[in-house]
Amino acid sequence: MGVDTDQGASVKEPETRDMVLQDREDGSTPRRRVSMPDAACKVLAKDGGMDMMFMVGGWTKDDHSCLVEQFCPEFNEWKSAARLLKQRGQVAVGAVDGEMYALGGEDGVQCCSSVERYDPDTDSWSADVAPLSSPRSGVCVATMDGYLYAIGGHDGIAAINTVERYDPKMNAWTKLAPMLTRRARAAAAVLGDHLYVMGGNDGVRAVNSVEKYNPEDGSWSMCGHMSTPRENAGCAVYLGHVYVAGGRDDLGLSLCSAERLDPDAVRWMPVKCMRSKRDHVSLVVFNGTLLAAGGTDGVSDLKTIELYNSESNTWRHFGSMKSKHPGGRVAVLR
Repeated sequence: MGVDTDQGASVKEPETRDMVLQDREDGSTPRRRVSMPDAACKVLAKDGGMDMMFMVGGWTKDDHSCLVEQFCPEFNEWKSAARLLKQRGQVAVGAVDGEMYALGGEDGVQCCSSVERYDPDTDSWSADVAPLSSPRSGVCVATMDGYLYAIGGHDGIAAINTVERYDPKMNAWTKLAPMLTRRARAAAAVLGDHLYVMGGNDGVRAVNSVEKYNPEDGSWSMCGHMSTPRENAGCAVYLGHVYVAGGRDDLGLSLCSAERLDPDAVRWMPVKCMRSKRDHVSLVVFNGTLLAAGGTDGVSDLKTIELYNSESNTWRHFGSMKSKHPGGRVAVLR
């Protein structure tokens, strides 16, 4: 079987070697050894089920496709999934209770407050979800304790610090304490008992500040700054650290750099740069591996994916999606 390159060409699959996939952090699946190709290793189904990874949307004035793709690890390829009901640029994507949500975004004329939910069993989107409290694009999303958090964004006039929480059982949003900083196109992750929000644009420029939310008392506090201002960065929790990669800096330049937060020392440490610059990249943990998917290098949109090896602190090519998704985001259903 060939592997699609970013230019769409097919190259011969290289020799395979043994590679140990990381256990899930909850310890539910034992580690096992499988045969993996060097250039684009397969992430295989594990005993007890497997993650489902989707790339959602990607809409610009120049590209109206707004496609959705699902990765099929058993065949090491991407297949088309049902499209969003509404075309959305700068859309936020998150998952809770085995379903995926697309929040807000913009349609080229105005920002959206509507929310859609994807059911993987029926491969369909529904619009029977309560809307956000106000229209906004560039929201960031995180899942914590069975709730979906929508954080910041841009309302078409200014960056905002609004935070609200969605209860899927009640189909209702509740406003929480606002962030200390206005942030659009920020990145968010949950580590331990706190929700971290990194970077974004405060309405003037990209910032490197970081703040965390304590759900016990509903308060926000500042913590260690990243080394680089970033908006549109990818973010994921991996092996007990918050990883942030790519995005663009306060000069508007696409970044390939990456860093991770040590929660004990509350400081950011550099990580090996990705192979490509990736503004608007998605960083996800899929079946125990850390992946960087899509984005733009400042010249063209990318459909390539990179895999991070924590032992060697290196990134390598992991194959490609079928299509480019300008501004799209990846979500993983577990």
